[in-house]
Amino acid sequence: MSTPHTDPLPPPPGPLVDPDWLARRLGTPGLVVFDASVGAHRGTPRRVPGARPFDIDGALSDHTGPLPHTMPDAGAFTDELRALGLDDTSTVVVYDAAGVYSSARAWWMLRAMGFDRAAVLDGGLPAWSQAGLPVEPEPPGYAGPRGDFTARPRPGLLVGSDRVTAALADPDTAVLDARTPQRFTGEAPEPRPGLRGGHMPGARNLPFGNTQHQGVMRPAEELRALFSEAAGDRRALVLSCGSGVTACVLALAAELAGYEGTAVYDGSWSEWGLPSDLPVVTGPR
Repeated sequence: MSTPHTDPLPPPPGPLVDPDWLARRLGTPGLVVFDASVGAHRGTPRRVPGARPFDIDGALSDHTGPLPHTMPDAGAFTDELRALGLDDTSTVVVYDAAGVYSSARAWWMLRAMGFDRAAVLDGGLPAWSQAGLPVEPEPPGYAGPRGDFTARPRPGLLVGSDRVTAALADPDTAVLDARTPQRFTGEAPEPRPGLRGGHMPGARNLPFGNTQHQGVMRPAEELRALFSEAAGDRRALVLSCGSGVTACVLALAAELAGYEGTAVYDGSWSEWGLPSDLPVVTGPR
């Protein structure tokens, strides 16, 4: 691994960085590396050296309501990120142990709270390991000083069902669902009990896995083709998934493809699929 830089670290060059970019900057003052793994990958007993836990399954979701993975309020988010040593001037790289999965959710949460100095590690921990880069044989942790980060929420990046309902009726907006085709059509049962199968009437299906090839994000021109096929000429996007996690992979892909004004449905199918008056249809779009 190259000798770490000693100059102050500028923001990442974009929303995505590769393992070499991160490796050449490990140890630079101001760099914060977050592990945002969820589910079976949460607490994986190896990490990028110095990685800190961005715990979406834990403190970095709102547990006051029934929905999984929804955004905590600005005060709670500020307190948790300060406890993890984040400063307003930090440069952040976030990864997960699955590849590019929940790391995109952490990136989008930071952006929704007014923090733009963050990027996703392309390919995540698998790509880092495959490159022969060092790992520490322990889960992510942090015991350093508190940071001075302050959340500055940006309304509109994370939205509720009212905004989705309006988007479904808007000819200039595409609602894209990141779940698998089988869940989208209702052929496969939802993994969370009590949810209806199917999709929102008028939504289009763009499975988040289609935005990747061999574990890394596809080139911008391929992403533009995917979004063009799914959304047509609609440039405004509202993105949904099962619980607001993989919709953020689509948000990352949309950013790489040049889209602006993108929103993520925070409750996603965990809310829309509950028994309610919100409309659900089955079968292909």
